[in-house]
Amino acid sequence: MDSRAQLQQLQELLQIERKADLEQYRQKVLLRSLHQRVKEGTTWYPCRLRKDYIGTGERLIIELDRTSQLDQPHAFQSGKLVNVFSNGAGKPERDSMTGVVNYVRDATMVITLNVDDLPEWIDQSLLGVDLLFDEMSYREMDFALKAVIKAEENRLAELREILLGPGRAGLVSPGVEPVVPDVNASQQNAIQMIHRCADVALVHGPPGTGKTTTLVHAIATVVAIESQVLVCAPSNAAVDLLVEKLSEAGVRVLRIGHPARVTEQSLGKTLDAGITSHPDYRELKRMRKRMEEVRAQASKFRRKFGAWEKEERRLLFEESRKLKSDADLLEFHIVNDLLQKAQAICCTLVGSSHPVLKGRRYRSVFIDEAAQALEAACWIPLMRAERLVLAGDHQQLPPTIKSKDAMEVLSVTLFEKVIRSQPHVTTLLQTQYRMNETIMAFPSSRFYNNQLIADDSVKYRLLSADELPVEFIDTAGAGYTEKQDPETLSRYNEEEAHAMIRLVENLVERTGRQTWLERGLTIGVITPYSAQTDRLRALAESSATLAPLHPLVTINTVDAFQGQERDVIAISFVRSNDKSEVGFLSDIRRTNVAMTRAKMKLLMIGDSATLGNHPFYTELIEYTQKVGGYRSIYELM
Repeated sequence: MDSRAQLQQLQELLQIERKADLEQYRQKVLLRSLHQRVKEGTTWYPCRLRKDYIGTGERLIIELDRTSQLDQPHAFQSGKLVNVFSNGAGKPERDSMTGVVNYVRDATMVITLNVDDLPEWIDQSLLGVDLLFDEMSYREMDFALKAVIKAEENRLAELREILLGPGRAGLVSPGVEPVVPDVNASQQNAIQMIHRCADVALVHGPPGTGKTTTLVHAIATVVAIESQVLVCAPSNAAVDLLVEKLSEAGVRVLRIGHPARVTEQSLGKTLDAGITSHPDYRELKRMRKRMEEVRAQASKFRRKFGAWEKEERRLLFEESRKLKSDADLLEFHIVNDLLQKAQAICCTLVGSSHPVLKGRRYRSVFIDEAAQALEAACWIPLMRAERLVLAGDHQQLPPTIKSKDAMEVLSVTLFEKVIRSQPHVTTLLQTQYRMNETIMAFPSSRFYNNQLIADDSVKYRLLSADELPVEFIDTAGAGYTEKQDPETLSRYNEEEAHAMIRLVENLVERTGRQTWLERGLTIGVITPYSAQTDRLRALAESSATLAPLHPLVTINTVDAFQGQERDVIAISFVRSNDKSEVGFLSDIRRTNVAMTRAKMKLLMIGDSATLGNHPFYTELIEYTQKVGGYRSIYELM
């Protein structure tokens, strides 16, 4: 397929994905009763208003407490678009307003509202919050794809042919290549490749190899030459991490995006915060206040008035319009001043379509976590680029796709395509600073051509002198059988969950609970299935051994752990059936993510009779036997 045909296919599949996403939203929210939505976690109801205040950028913020079902799991998280509503008695239609979730903690949700004033109904006790479907991302991706398909005889067309067509990425001599202190040889090579690339460079960063650190060093050296770059990532969390690291490196950063979607640490770097702290902001505020006063004065006139009143009203509205025009001009000056002074403009891929960036182009555009980003989303910032730097790891989790029909094509990222077609501009980061060498060896062999090297600081690091770094506990023949939750269709294995918690308890007791507390050792219990997560959490909470370690123990799905690390990782594989079906465990990248979170110990439990039907898991079990870490559950019962 030529480049245009690929993009047209992408465009069609994106519409299929949008429909699948919308249908999932309809099934979970629109077609459910209020009671069902509350039960399934897509609605909080009833809630009461805790407080309201003006936040960053003079935006209205409310805090709501849910007053029942406090332990009910839910789908709300930072950055989600929501609808705040009132179920007032005797009203044919409910009152509502939209907003964005800042954060959710326990039974409290903080929301930035998309209104200027609080409505009267907000004081009613029957408040609720619904999840909303976010259409904007699909709209921006579709717009970008259309622009790339149409592009002719310009830089965007050239990049299209290099990234998707027969074009070959060029290299240039940058003159004096930067030498960055405190980086290893492969990181230094990656930074120098970024300076040499004329069109595109890729930084392939396996787990623990300092991909983000390398990217930050590269950006710091590039802005010294180019004065300003655009830095993007698919998620707000990834952008905020870059903002934090770039600021620490002394780069002047401006974070574009809704304040509700930004972490507290990055809030001071946002456009809204920059405007309110600008020297001219006081004058802007004075203008707007005067404008509101004049508009209010004009609105006092009623319909029955004479010629003089009519003229007075006209003059007041004219003055209000002039004040608004002057205020808008001053705000444009402030925003432009902030943009001009920033060295790194940071935003999500979709956020790069923000109106304040309209018409701006960048010599270099950096995209971190590119192997988790939809290709269509990458083209949004690419429309502003002269050249591109992609950083990621295509051997970890791909982007989440809702449609089975679109999955095969949409899950292949731009990073994955370019790493295959342009290997000469790719640098693999080789030295990893996270895992004990024995934990690292199997993923290195299976996913990274045995090219990973454990740094001396972690190579032989153990939990304790007599603790094996890798163990696999085999439940074959023990009668542990998976089941399926009839509502969520997620899998769980009750007996395996109990065995896993006992294994973690034994590990804590062997090392000594006080040692865990004094050293602040962390445990991550990972499973591919959310239904198993629920069971593991319930068991851990009732464990006399693990309860005191609550802040140090995290139990979650694989997807939630990507980008994180723990001293100990314990994996429950769940699958155990007569048909030897492994389900979505067959996407071995998911298991790669789970295993490579571990620093000092990797503990796994699963049924070899089921898992062994897949060649990857056969190799994994054989590896644990080779390093002396294989055990049958019968040895431990």
